[in-house]
Amino acid sequence: MPRTKRKDKARVVLKTGEGQRENGTYFFRWTDKKGSRHYVYAKTLDELRYKEEQIAKDKSDGIKAEARYTTLNDLFDLWIVLKRGLKNNTFENYKYMYETFVRPTFGERRISTLKKSDIKRYYNSLVDERCLKPSTIDSIHTVLHQVLDMAVDDDYIRNNPSDKVLKELKQSLAIRTEKRRALTRSEQELFLSYLRNTPSAQHWYPVFAVMVGTGLRVGEVTGLRWCDINLEEGVIDVNHTLVYYEHRAEDSKRGCYFNVNTPKTPASNRQVPMLDFVKEAFQMEKHNQELLDLHCQVTIDGYSDFIFINRFGQAQHQGTLNKALRRIIRDCNDEQLVKDENAETLLPHFSCHSLRHTFTTRMCEAGVNVKVIQDTLGHKDIATTLNIYTDVTKELKRSEFEGLDLYFKNK
Repeated sequence: MPRTKRKDKARVVLKTGEGQRENGTYFFRWTDKKGSRHYVYAKTLDELRYKEEQIAKDKSDGIKAEARYTTLNDLFDLWIVLKRGLKNNTFENYKYMYETFVRPTFGERRISTLKKSDIKRYYNSLVDERCLKPSTIDSIHTVLHQVLDMAVDDDYIRNNPSDKVLKELKQSLAIRTEKRRALTRSEQELFLSYLRNTPSAQHWYPVFAVMVGTGLRVGEVTGLRWCDINLEEGVIDVNHTLVYYEHRAEDSKRGCYFNVNTPKTPASNRQVPMLDFVKEAFQMEKHNQELLDLHCQVTIDGYSDFIFINRFGQAQHQGTLNKALRRIIRDCNDEQLVKDENAETLLPHFSCHSLRHTFTTRMCEAGVNVKVIQDTLGHKDIATTLNIYTDVTKELKRSEFEGLDLYFKNK
């Protein structure tokens, strides 16, 4: 006896897995490869069959059925468990960014529904409504992109909707990234001269002179020990970095404290020659500490005898140094304006990292080989060095042509 075909209330024949509920709406049920049963619902049969087509396409493309119910937060929690190869402070920062800015709102979205326009709209809201800095958006994007890459690899979605989104937003000026500005030669001279000749600021001269004359990252400078430098041969051995951050992991002591990490990249393990004024800065620091009978009082992850310490013998960190820079800039400019209210050179607002860029600029201006610059700075990728080199030589070319223009005018 032939099997009776099932029909809905309008006498339309229903396919396998389709059904109509008492209230007139429709459902479709199917079983995935693991034997789990799933349902989708729709108000009309046409709408239901459109959803069925999408499910069939997902199945043929190998997309997991459970992807339709998986949120961004679910994938992030999996990413946290699986992620390896990040330094603790970087990993904790990424988790903080996600928990603060993504999880409560955007993180609740189902990944199967995410489109490129959704990611763009979200980033725009972070800029326009929450007024986040470009660097913060970059950190958030780094995490989101990796989580969504994992979703693609694990067959939750076909494509990563965050691909190229940040780049397009920057190009459209939705997010503006300002390039770090190096000190000019006259600004650098003013800065170092003020530190050297101002009694209230002299104790800051050695650490900032080393930054200006080596291009070391701030964590590399503050992490230097006396055994890492050879004053006779004039060489600095960069083999670790000092970091200060808030620890949030369950298996560690909570709160903000120091750790010693390996350098940022393998290329960051390097030896940097000392310029004469850098060697003098180290000797000055050593002499000052002997006069004050000041000694390092802290051991961090087995490392001690740090060169740059505060008056309590504790290690210096970036926050303290940047605060000191703000005071130095203010006082130096005040002094210049008292001498001449139309002073030609004043210090701009800058941070410790600007001094690394300043050293790079001086090397480019001096015509140092770009591979030597890369090795000295510890850049893993030559493209990073070339970007700086191109910017500097562009400015140098402009200033040289201004002089050439003046030459022709005076002929």
